[in-house]
Amino acid sequence: MENSNNVRLVALDAICWVVLEKKSLSAFVYPDQNSSLTKSLVFGTIRFYHQLNDIVTDLLKHSLKKEDLDIHCLILLGAYQILHSNIAAHASIFETVDVTNTIDKPWAKGLVNAILRQIDRDKGKLLSEKHASHPTWLVKKIKQYYPQDFEQIFKQNNTQAPMTIRVHPDFQLDNYQQQLSECGITTQKIKIAPQALVLDQATNVFNLPEFESGTCYVQDASAQLSATLLDPQNHEYILDACSAPGGKTTHLCELAPKASIVAIDSDEYRLERMQENLQRFNISSVKVIQGQAQQYDWWDGELFDKILLDAPCSASGVIRRHPDIKLLRKPKDIAALVTLQQQILENLWTMLKPGGILLYATCSILKTENEQQITRFLESHEDAKEIKIDLDWGIKTSVGIQQLPIHNFDGFYYAKLQKAVE
Repeated sequence: MENSNNVRLVALDAICWVVLEKKSLSAFVYPDQNSSLTKSLVFGTIRFYHQLNDIVTDLLKHSLKKEDLDIHCLILLGAYQILHSNIAAHASIFETVDVTNTIDKPWAKGLVNAILRQIDRDKGKLLSEKHASHPTWLVKKIKQYYPQDFEQIFKQNNTQAPMTIRVHPDFQLDNYQQQLSECGITTQKIKIAPQALVLDQATNVFNLPEFESGTCYVQDASAQLSATLLDPQNHEYILDACSAPGGKTTHLCELAPKASIVAIDSDEYRLERMQENLQRFNISSVKVIQGQAQQYDWWDGELFDKILLDAPCSASGVIRRHPDIKLLRKPKDIAALVTLQQQILENLWTMLKPGGILLYATCSILKTENEQQITRFLESHEDAKEIKIDLDWGIKTSVGIQQLPIHNFDGFYYAKLQKAVE
């Protein structure tokens, strides 16, 4: 059994990685023997960082020295356990305080103990005070864009997203659902995503029957709509832009196994993951290219029948899966992303055949990246028209369709464009 002190020590390292070093949580390497408790403590603390930080900062009589900011993070970790976990308060306080010895800062023992005990005493009052636990700039944006829905968005963003899988069509959905049930994994179907199963409780992927042989892919139901909306056909030449790690690429191959598919991405590490996923699904027909979607140098000049553009974005629709977005994303990033999206759109449009289809997708809920981006594009391109998306899903916007984060769906945006025939 994993030592409880080690659990919190590893959790502290991961929290400092994000809070102090401003690095993505997905890049943090956990020790081989890490527990699910470790990750739940990390994700929970980062998820509620803004609320916890306001509470702890108010209770600290003076700011800690730069070299002691790990103690500030340690108190955040303790505060999370007291306010938002099922761990008994006395155990949370004792185990968290004990970490001060492990990191060779016994002088902080009294400080950590005093603040955590105060938080425990004030727990009812602190939890009764509304707090979005989002950065101020994002709170303003979400309230501006969604005056009727912002409270629900904040609530969803502060919960853990469900684990959803896409079952390969070679494995009949009902049969695989039964297989999962026999393994003690209960699931629910989603009508709008016919290959999707939502797990009642998340599990290690290697607990999924025959996962390594390609039975399924972990993918949110909103993301599963990409391939079905593009509607790939076996005779078509298709580009999957910004494609890594390959969730949508493999789905396109499932729906049109004889289509010619080019997958491009700029990230070498994510492309390695794509190759692993293609191998797991025994797919050898995809041409994988490392390149920039806003540039021409990777393109051979042959026009595509269809293009899937899963554009780089703020990822504001998947915060529940990546809570560190709330700490790492800055307002200036949004403007840069909007410019990049525009550049990619302009570039890929020239690669599309007359009569061809481009599906624009983001995992964002910010209108500047979504309907405003596509509105601007349509206004500046006479050869582009919108194909209305008729789905019992999301919110119909001025152009395209927007899903907000709700239990079974991540926040996603789609717009379907057709190029005029000359």
